[in-house]
Amino acid sequence: MTAIGDAWKGAVELMADVDGVVVRALAYPRLVGVPRIGDEVLLNTAAVELELGTGGHAMVIAVPGRLPADEPDIGRLVKARYTPLQVSVNGVDAQESPHHELLVDADSIDGMPVVIADLHSALPAVLAGLRLDRPLARVVYVMSDGGALPLWLSRTVATLRAADWLHATVTVGQAFGGDLEAVTLHTGLLAARHVLAADVVVVAQGPGNLGTGTRWGYSGVAAGEAVNAVTALGGRAVASLRISDADPRTRHRGISHHSRTAYGRVALASADIAVPELPEPLAGAVEADLATLGDRHRIVRVSAEGMLDALRSAPLRMSTMGRSLDQDLGYFLAAGCAGRHAASLL
Repeated sequence: MTAIGDAWKGAVELMADVDGVVVRALAYPRLVGVPRIGDEVLLNTAAVELELGTGGHAMVIAVPGRLPADEPDIGRLVKARYTPLQVSVNGVDAQESPHHELLVDADSIDGMPVVIADLHSALPAVLAGLRLDRPLARVVYVMSDGGALPLWLSRTVATLRAADWLHATVTVGQAFGGDLEAVTLHTGLLAARHVLAADVVVVAQGPGNLGTGTRWGYSGVAAGEAVNAVTALGGRAVASLRISDADPRTRHRGISHHSRTAYGRVALASADIAVPELPEPLAGAVEADLATLGDRHRIVRVSAEGMLDALRSAPLRMSTMGRSLDQDLGYFLAAGCAGRHAASLL
């Protein structure tokens, strides 16, 4: 290892020499220990070789000869199960949890609005829209396991927490690293409401979504399942549309096929579909695609007045699939207006 770069909660960047080529790498100290300059590190370089857009780092697997510190309070809930880097965590819903009694019979989130988004990049825009009208709302992010498993990868979450835009996090399924760990999305939602006293929850996968260009083969299909989970628990599902007039792939123009499949086919329960005010020709494309979502959902028209300023006020530079706020404004307006609609339900 030749240099240490930026660090944030749960993660540290470093530079490593691989056969004379310097590559960026990322280490999770809890899993592999704290690397030091001069260390030999064992790397997985698949992300570098594949030129992945999210992160694109090599991943530190181990620092040979020095183990990570022992965990004094190891939990019984195992995530990333049966992989070499499986991690034991204290599950909020586990029998030994101090919250188990609270959650053992919990069955409702009491009408709480839950904003559901396909991509992790929607999170800051949702919060910007929500804060526009309800700046003091207590917001919890529930991260599913469709993208990154460690929440620590997300600089977005670290920045939003530092700016007090986000109260807390819950990681569910195989994802880990949140303030609370839960077995399922259902118990994650219940914990957000009853343990963390959330006013609003945002559900989205972590950084690094996976898509194959097929109708069903993409990780964001879980957004439809999230609508069902929210409804089963007596919440109010608010669907953030993935829309664009800048994406070079036609399947993502207007309302992306991700949203059309997840909300139109996978979601069997009703959601509020937040539709922002948009310029033409994007507005016309979105209107044409709304018919594909079925008639069980509630189409909610949301004002975009003041939204651009709210998005620009975010404590980080917004980006989705490598495109900035100005390059793909419709995408961020849709997420912001979903947050604004959730605020109106409080």
